[in-house]
Amino acid sequence: MKSINIILVAAVTGATSMVNATEGGGSIYPVGSENYTCCALPPPGVYGMVYAQRYSADKVRGNDGQVVTPNGFKVTAVAIAPRLTWISPTEIAGAAVKGVHAILPLVDLKVTVAPGTSQSKSGVGDMVFGPFLAWHHSNALHSVAGIDVFAPTGQYRPGDLANIGRNYWAVQPVLGASYIDPHGVNADAKAMWTYNFKNKDTDYRSGQELIVDYSLGWGFGSGWTAGVGGYVYQQTSDDKNHGATVPGNKGRALAIGPSVRYDSGKGWFLTAKYEAEQKVRNRADGAAFWLKAVFPL
Repeated sequence: MKSINIILVAAVTGATSMVNATEGGGSIYPVGSENYTCCALPPPGVYGMVYAQRYSADKVRGNDGQVVTPNGFKVTAVAIAPRLTWISPTEIAGAAVKGVHAILPLVDLKVTVAPGTSQSKSGVGDMVFGPFLAWHHSNALHSVAGIDVFAPTGQYRPGDLANIGRNYWAVQPVLGASYIDPHGVNADAKAMWTYNFKNKDTDYRSGQELIVDYSLGWGFGSGWTAGVGGYVYQQTSDDKNHGATVPGNKGRALAIGPSVRYDSGKGWFLTAKYEAEQKVRNRADGAAFWLKAVFPL
């Protein structure tokens, strides 16, 4: 459920356009954004969250893993995404928690295709909102289910190198679970299936995507948890361009890196991680640094 929409790779034209999985090679969901306790919801109330991220890539890989971008190619994105969450005190469908959330990210994006050919944009990205249910199965085990809706509120213009909006709607069912032990194993998995609608300006429809954000670590007491985190990404259906299937360009990637969390014990906590992308096909190949702060209002 704790998802934000940040455009981390651009709609790169020219040499890379035919190998990018999904339109422009990106995803409407910022893969890898979640971390420890992603699916353990707090008590009823209103909560603020802030996600901050820096992503950089200097290559795009094709269907066989080969680098298909010229020397000098680079994408850099910096984003800050505030999120507001309301959790109701009532129960529904056996869930101890229900609520809604909304996120509107601020993005700064720069794309360089080759020396002397670049573009930068800054502004509001695509908004995401949706309802959720959550369960507390025990003191350690928690789960969540919901549906996120992505709205095309970000700036977009066909043919630009850098776009901070994707110019189409998407719907994303979410299922996740968190296992939390302050003095032992901590594990989290948030699975999402993204159904993308058509970009009416380009008559392009990106394929469906299966995404799992994960983390695995150890609680050391005094509020500290450390280990690894990242994501698994697999495009499950082909893109369609003007109604015709685009074969041989499904995206996939795996990311992993160090991850740490600090829980103050006073209602706020902070997580941080660095993740490097591996096994990339038909997408940008880079690395990201993430921060997330959660606090009651």
